[in-house]
Amino acid sequence: MDAELSQFYQHLAVERGLAALTLEAYARDLRDFQEFLLERGLEQWTQVGLPDLQDYLAALSVRNLSARSRSRRLSALRQFFRFLQREEVAAANPVELLDSPRLPRKLPKVLTEGEVAELLAAPDPSTSGGQRDAALLEVLYATGLRVSELVGLTLKQVDLRRGMVRPRGKGSKERVVPMVAQAVEKVQAYLNQGRPQLLQGRDSPYLFVNRRGGRLSRQGFWKILKQYARQAGVRDLSPHTLRHSFATHLLSRGANLRALQMLLGHADLATTQIYTHLDAARLREAHQKAHPRP
Repeated sequence: MDAELSQFYQHLAVERGLAALTLEAYARDLRDFQEFLLERGLEQWTQVGLPDLQDYLAALSVRNLSARSRSRRLSALRQFFRFLQREEVAAANPVELLDSPRLPRKLPKVLTEGEVAELLAAPDPSTSGGQRDAALLEVLYATGLRVSELVGLTLKQVDLRRGMVRPRGKGSKERVVPMVAQAVEKVQAYLNQGRPQLLQGRDSPYLFVNRRGGRLSRQGFWKILKQYARQAGVRDLSPHTLRHSFATHLLSRGANLRALQMLLGHADLATTQIYTHLDAARLREAHQKAHPRP
């Protein structure tokens, strides 16, 4: 059994170019399965059948491994048996007959509307950096852009007269997203005062620039966001928290899921559906308003 495992690891390293840490994870998972088989008296990979795999998954469940960990183990086994089949060591891949454990969908962290208000009020509008940061946060919460789309906005992609931005999302697909009045006002103030001060006579096609006049990076934005989160007393903030909050707040106020999909730039409606995790109180309120019997 060890010879086939060594060949598989070499295949992963040479042909697929996997990193050392990934190889270690594969080795750890497959070693665990090998020990399970040896305890059952199986010493050849060709002896492994569907019942052995089912019993192994049941044993992992008894050991309280999470669905995510069990799914990872199953993925390693699936890849390994595909390799054995390709090398004609095994005639079939019994792992293909198993379904992966259903993974719980991880709900995104969102802020309350009050927390968002505190965060948006944190930048100092009397400084050039504060004007830029106020515009950054307002645009992000007003549009739900991805951070990469936000920092990649060019002046040509912003139409303040119509209150629109045209971000270029995944797959270089462009979409039109409206802004609220507060965001338009903050961007206008930044363009009039803060941005020229940051550029100091230099030129840039990008809307948001750093203190050296260059394009603001995602890392630069993350540092800015963490700074204001501390000021506002907001914890557990990630770069996408305002995007998640934008989506959740729109849905809670009656936005259509299909419209939200277009605003967020999701190719699949299933991706947008994760934002339907409204709390029970809001669901009860919506039910009471909509139901024909009081």
